[in-house]
Amino acid sequence: MEAFITSRIIPVQLPCRKLSSFSADLSLRRYPCRRGSVSIMNHHSRLLRPVTASVQPQELSALGREGNTFPSKEVLDIWRNVEAVCFDVDSTVCVDEGIDELAEFCGAGKAVAEWTASTDCYLRAMGGSVPFEEALAARLSLFKPCLSKVDEYLQKTPPRLSPGIEELVKKLRANKIDVYLISGGFRQMINPVASILGIPRENIFANNLLFGKSGEFVGFDDKEPTSRSGGKAKAVQQIRKGRLYKTMAMIGDGATDLEARQPGGADLFICYAGVQLREAVAAQADWLIFSFEPLINSLD
Repeated sequence: MEAFITSRIIPVQLPCRKLSSFSADLSLRRYPCRRGSVSIMNHHSRLLRPVTASVQPQELSALGREGNTFPSKEVLDIWRNVEAVCFDVDSTVCVDEGIDELAEFCGAGKAVAEWTASTDCYLRAMGGSVPFEEALAARLSLFKPCLSKVDEYLQKTPPRLSPGIEELVKKLRANKIDVYLISGGFRQMINPVASILGIPRENIFANNLLFGKSGEFVGFDDKEPTSRSGGKAKAVQQIRKGRLYKTMAMIGDGATDLEARQPGGADLFICYAGVQLREAVAAQADWLIFSFEPLINSLD
């Protein structure tokens, strides 16, 4: 999920087929916050069988992006010697935008889409942007997901993983490369994805939905770095400082992922356009990919 900026986005068609579902245990932990006692739902998976989307890659000539689809020797060297890889989740690890899917499940898909469209039109006219935290709060306010609804969503909606992501993560882990998930989405929805991929919970940096004593929605945890603009970059810097990695890569589709490539953060930004192509972001990537296959093959 991105802060709103004026940028052209080209969606990639995603014909998907449902393969299976999963069941899960859900538990609550209570935390103090400024609004009083709140509950954060923890997702403990028993059986996790993801739906894998089938992505139809677009012709590069149609997209007009060919230059950085062929990585330089320097980029390849960094990738092959990377010590940690951070993945965006929405439209990268998964084919969905989590908040849009949850809003649709809660019956507010149209309202959220209309808000997004009207805001985007205004920003295009004014040439401005909306801070991530404001956009997140505005969207959530349109449907205020209660605990029981989030619980139901998780029970009925298996993660839809991008093709090749399981193989890539497996290969990274086999090569002793640490893997992180960094997302502006919600931990409740990302925990099942991490379980499927074998990623430790402590390697997830994401937002938390907060609930009151009766399970009512009260907001999101604004102490998480990913709840604010520039949060992904801060999360990557925090990881690097704490683990003393020599080389790190960030893989994602959006401007907030690109921001993670900075001193003290990621050395390499790989733009994944297998779900949608954000042209302004792709143009600045070290490596533009439309599937995870090039990354997998280059690790051989």
